[in-house]
Amino acid sequence: MTEPGSHPSPTSTIAILQTRSLADAVRDEIEAMVLDGRFKPTERINELALATQLGVSRGPVREACSALAALGLLESIPNRGFFVRRLDDAELAEVAEARAYVFASIVSAVALRSDAAAVADLRALLLAMDEAAERGNVRDYYPINLRFHTRLGELCRNRRLAGLYQGLARELHVQRYRALSNRNSLALSNAEHTAIVDAIAAGDDKRAFDAGLAHVLNGFARMRRAPKR
Repeated sequence: MTEPGSHPSPTSTIAILQTRSLADAVRDEIEAMVLDGRFKPTERINELALATQLGVSRGPVREACSALAALGLLESIPNRGFFVRRLDDAELAEVAEARAYVFASIVSAVALRSDAAAVADLRALLLAMDEAAERGNVRDYYPINLRFHTRLGELCRNRRLAGLYQGLARELHVQRYRALSNRNSLALSNAEHTAIVDAIAAGDDKRAFDAGLAHVLNGFARMRRAPKR
């Protein structure tokens, strides 16, 4: 055990970094399998078989599955394991509608409470998403998209609203990711983000509300058009 105030040895530091890198790589691979449809909705993740397939021990697979469950891609059922999440069409519509109105309320509040520094933060994220959209790379775009939405939740200064939004958003990760897999969808999505930020910069809470509502509802329409896997 490392004594208080001391530093871990180079060997232990390298081991930690290697473990984290392996867990990240395994998580990325399982995420791709879920999003590509290699794991079907409600399918149980066989940790042992997957570890064998990936050539790793069971530990990194379990760690990766836990991380993906926290994101909402998988569901953890005690004493049974991890399963791919599935919502039926009616549930998807209900979650999307609720998310749209919560998100619209968030961006409306941000328009009333933000400052120049906050707007600059949001525009930096817009630029990063534009660059990913130009490359047509959803794997680069999607994490920045999540940061953008999370940042808006922080800027609204209402933890209840932000918490409601994050809970609803987690239920739709698989569908949202697939809907953005089309190159044109990336550009459309970020154009809607830009309209939201422009309204926020103008301090126009009504326009921000309308732009936020339209963004999520348009995203749901793109989601319904995306190929089912």
